[in-house]
Amino acid sequence: MKSLRVLVVDDEPAIRGGIRKLLTTMDDVVVAGECQNAAEAVTAIRRNSIDLVLLDIHLPDASGLDVVRSVGTERMPLVVFVTAYDEHAIEAFELNALDYLLKPFDEERLERALDRARERLTTDGQQQVVQQLQKLLANYTQAGPERFVIRKTNHYEFVSADAIDWIESADNYVELHCGGKTHLLNETMGGIEQRLDPQKFLRIHRRHIVNTSRILAVHPLAGGTYEIELQHGARLTSGRNFTQAVRLLIGR
Repeated sequence: MKSLRVLVVDDEPAIRGGIRKLLTTMDDVVVAGECQNAAEAVTAIRRNSIDLVLLDIHLPDASGLDVVRSVGTERMPLVVFVTAYDEHAIEAFELNALDYLLKPFDEERLERALDRARERLTTDGQQQVVQQLQKLLANYTQAGPERFVIRKTNHYEFVSADAIDWIESADNYVELHCGGKTHLLNETMGGIEQRLDPQKFLRIHRRHIVNTSRILAVHPLAGGTYEIELQHGARLTSGRNFTQAVRLLIGR
């Protein structure tokens, strides 16, 4: 039987150590890595072959759900959420038939979670989990203001969504344009669009999302597209596939 490669994500070293100790006593389980925050988790998942993530729902830089959004439901390994008692989160996991571990948990409970994960490591099972994760992200709203964690050379910066003027795709990254500063974030346009408030942000092009509160003017162009004039001097052209979205914005 193929070993189950497990990534442990929790900000508390003692809890990570306890989970690792339990996992190392189990047959056909390999601890593929440990992460203490969301940024490390996203990088580890993207760079390594992971079968299952034991993912703490509350991390210091973002939530466990933000990790799923950043990686994308199609690329996310199987996940078992780990949480101290959180009635809202537990209700969401149960509603969407996703497994979770309630801290503190013992070896027997962990083994049951791993057994269920193995059962789902089939094409049909994994597709079902993708759909369940998509429903969870659509229905579960994390309390508090939205913010993004930007990894710098030797520190992390926190950028509020309200500080963003516009967003531009850059290969497998996105650029957050905030006044005179630009931050590079390891995320896809589709992933970041899911995290933004649709009442505040508008996708106007496959490469551009704008903060509607920063729009100074909208200029019609030939062919049914528009030039969006923003604060700080940026001018962005809408894509043809997004014409209707801009028209709804200006009430046309």
